[in-house]
Amino acid sequence: MASMAHKSLLLRRAFTTLSSRPPQPPPLPSRIFLQPTQSLTSTCSLPHFKPQFRFCTSPLSALPDNASGGPRGPRGPNSGSGGGGGGGEGEEGAGGEDKWSFLSWYLALLEKYPVAVKAITSAILTLIGDLICQLVIDQSQSIDLKRTFTFTLLGFILVGPTLHFWYLYLSKLVTLPGASGVLLRLVIDQFLFAPTFIGVFLATLVTLEGGPSQAVPKLKQEWFSSVVANWQLWIPFQFLNFSFVPQQFQVLAANVVSLVWNVILSFKAHKEVVTK
Repeated sequence: MASMAHKSLLLRRAFTTLSSRPPQPPPLPSRIFLQPTQSLTSTCSLPHFKPQFRFCTSPLSALPDNASGGPRGPRGPNSGSGGGGGGGEGEEGAGGEDKWSFLSWYLALLEKYPVAVKAITSAILTLIGDLICQLVIDQSQSIDLKRTFTFTLLGFILVGPTLHFWYLYLSKLVTLPGASGVLLRLVIDQFLFAPTFIGVFLATLVTLEGGPSQAVPKLKQEWFSSVVANWQLWIPFQFLNFSFVPQQFQVLAANVVSLVWNVILSFKAHKEVVTK
């Protein structure tokens, strides 16, 4: 009996000791990893890039795809481009987004309204080209607003839309890959389309400016020299354009070079016809 009482006393003391201990913390996770709070693919300059990390103690099965090395899901509009959409960090990336916001906006409009955007772009470039011609080449004391309006109008209703549909048709007409396709598109564009379009443009411009009787003399005087000037400028550029520029951006690239061409074309279109 004494032995049983002694054992009972020892059990009560052990139970009391265990119940009086403070609760033990949960066991540490088997893995600890660092998860970046900024995108490591930010385009900011390296000397100013300060990646920040936070400790995560989730089990490996709960890690996101980009932390566990698994397949990445679809990238969101802000992923990997602006230093993270995680609440105000990544200032360098935000500056990069602002830097390209206008170009992104323009390209979005170009994709949604291709004909209208190309027409407006062409009108702006023909406007600037004619103003440069009047003020720099002709050195006019005042701007001929009627001439500028007519030239700009043709850029809007004729040049931009025509080039849009022409390049679209040409890309479907010539499907040969590689250099042979580029060369064939260049030949068709410069030796079939360009001479015809320059003639139509000059005749239409002279007619709209009130001199339909001068259309034929204007073509006889300026058409061939305009075509030669076109070849000298556009053949080298169009080879690069067809070789390296995606089809949807070819009109945009051509419009940049057309600023120079518009100055030349405005000069030739407004030269006085010399009667023989």
